[in-house]
Amino acid sequence: MTEPEAELGISLSHRERVTDWQAVRGAQAKFVSVTISENVNWSSSAAERSLAGAQEAGLHVGGRHYARPGAVHDQADHFVRTASKLGAFSPGSLAPALEVAAPSVDDRFIKLWIKHVRQAARIERVLIYADYDCWQQRLHPDRWADSEVVLWLIRHNGIPGRAGWFHARLGIHQHACAPGVPGISGPVEQNAVVYPFTLGDLLL
Repeated sequence: MTEPEAELGISLSHRERVTDWQAVRGAQAKFVSVTISENVNWSSSAAERSLAGAQEAGLHVGGRHYARPGAVHDQADHFVRTASKLGAFSPGSLAPALEVAAPSVDDRFIKLWIKHVRQAARIERVLIYADYDCWQQRLHPDRWADSEVVLWLIRHNGIPGRAGWFHARLGIHQHACAPGVPGISGPVEQNAVVYPFTLGDLLL
């Protein structure tokens, strides 16, 4: 039995600009993660436009929070308020994501953030977004990754869905940051669902 072709998506920060969302969809992208907040008080001025454009094009879009050390409850509250205003918790949205890159954002932070966001947003499914070195050296997902947590691995090896690292909850592989996606000028982060996960496993 052969594996199905990986379902594809993109990640956007406040820097990328999408000029044609229908072209993005036409390039087989099905989901979009947008950085909407960071720390306890920053929110992206581009997020509303990005979420609205993706939703209108029929893509599954969700919000992402860039974590900073400390004040985990305040960061979770800030993210939930921001995402709620943008409609990012509606059914069919990509589940909310926590981006773990800053040093000192550790397992305890992640566990508390998940718990607080679940309670505040009244959702269960969350995505934890980190690079290969974090998963290899710093994070221990078995301490907090239950059946509604999906791991997202950043490893730009150019092989969609073939991350070269395994965990039972690994569901998304960011395989490239490169130009060439129609409707977006310049490089963009490109993702693929990791088999046996499907897109439905990543949605609210």
